[in-house]
Amino acid sequence: MSTRFSETLDTLEQRFNALKPEVELSVSDDELDIEGHVVVWSTRNAIGGPLGRCGKGGTRITPTLTLDEVRRLARTQSLKNAAAGLPLGGAKSGLRADPQGDDFERQYRQFVQLVAPALRQNGGRWGGFGFDLGAQPIHAQWACDELDRLDVFTGKPVEMGGTDYDKEGIAGLGVTEAAITLLSERGRAVEGATAAVQGLGAMGAAVCRYAVERGMRLMLICDPRIDGCWSIPEATQPELMQSISTMDFVTTKRTLESAGLAPMPLDSILEADVDVLFPCAVQDVIGAKNAHLVESRSVVEGANNPVTADGRSALFSRGIDVIPDIIANPGGAIAAFVELTSKVSIEENIRTGAKSLEAKQITRNRVAENVREVLHLAGESNSSPVEAAHYLAYQRIFSA
Repeated sequence: MSTRFSETLDTLEQRFNALKPEVELSVSDDELDIEGHVVVWSTRNAIGGPLGRCGKGGTRITPTLTLDEVRRLARTQSLKNAAAGLPLGGAKSGLRADPQGDDFERQYRQFVQLVAPALRQNGGRWGGFGFDLGAQPIHAQWACDELDRLDVFTGKPVEMGGTDYDKEGIAGLGVTEAAITLLSERGRAVEGATAAVQGLGAMGAAVCRYAVERGMRLMLICDPRIDGCWSIPEATQPELMQSISTMDFVTTKRTLESAGLAPMPLDSILEADVDVLFPCAVQDVIGAKNAHLVESRSVVEGANNPVTADGRSALFSRGIDVIPDIIANPGGAIAAFVELTSKVSIEENIRTGAKSLEAKQITRNRVAENVREVLHLAGESNSSPVEAAHYLAYQRIFSA
C-alpha cells in the first residue's frame, strides 16, 4: 500500500471511528415482551440532499436482537450509503421478537407506535421502517396502517407506491452486478462463471436468480432450512430456480433429493471451488480462523458484514478479491431513496412499475461504477478492494 494512501486512510478511519450515533432510541413494553431500537449513526453525507440530514436502513427482527447489533448495522449502513453516493445517512432499526410467534403482529404494531416519534417526517433523522433479516412484506401494511401514512415504510408493494424491493430482489440484483463487474474487470468471462450462494433468504434467492439470468452457473447452495449444503447438477437448475426464487424451501429440498443428491455440512460452501462465493446469510461467517478454507477466486458480500476484518485481510493475502457489502449491496437504500423522493403517483406506479424500474437501473449503474472505481483505486494505491472501498466511503462522508 502506498504511504500517502495509507496515511490518508488511517486519518479518515480515525475520524469515522470517533463519530458517535446521532440518534439512539430504545423502547420497551413488558406486557408484550417488546424491546426495540432505532440508531442513526451519521448523516454528514446527506447535508444538502433533497431529504436533509436523513438516515436510512432496514428493520431487523430476530429473537436475539440487541442494541449493539443495531449500532453495528447503522454504522455499516453509514458507510454503505456513502459509498453508493447516496445523500442518505446510515440508520437501522430493530425489534427483538420472533416473527413466527403467535403474538407477533401485536408486538410489531406496538413497536411501530413506540418508535414513531423518531420518524424523519416528525423532525428526526431516521428514514422509517424497511426490510432486513426477519422482515416480511406484510410488515409494510401493518406499519402504514398503524400510522395512517404510506411514507413510513420503504420497500412497499407497488400498489402502496413502493418499489416491491423484497419481491424484486433489488439488493440481490446489485450484489450480482458487483460480481459481474468484478469478473469483467479481471478479464474473466461472465457466461459460465461458477457461483456458490450461502443463505437462501431474500438476498440469496435474488442473487441465485439474477446470477443465472446473467449466464452464471450455480454450483452450490446452502441454508439450514434445506438442511445443509447441496451441489447442483446442471440438469436440475430449471426446476430449482422457481422454488429458490420464491423461497420455497420444502420444494427446493425435495427437488434436490429427487435428483438422488444428499446434503453436505453447511460449512462445505466455504470450500467451493468456484469463481464467486456469495455469503448472503448472516454476519461474521468468514474470519481469520476459517478463511484458509475458502477456495473461491473471489468473494462478493451479500449479507451485512459476512466477512470479518481479519477474514478480509486473510483472503486478500491469498490473492482472493473481496467486494465488501458496503459496495455490493446498497440496493435496499437505493430503492428507499427512490420511494422517499419519487414524484411518480401511486396510479402510475401500479400501471408501469416505474419506481421499481428506476431503483433497479440506479442500482445496476451505481454498483458497477463503484466496483470499477474501487478496483482502480486499489490497483493505483496497491491496496485491497476492501481498503479502497472504505477510503471511498470515508471521503464521501467527510467531503460534506
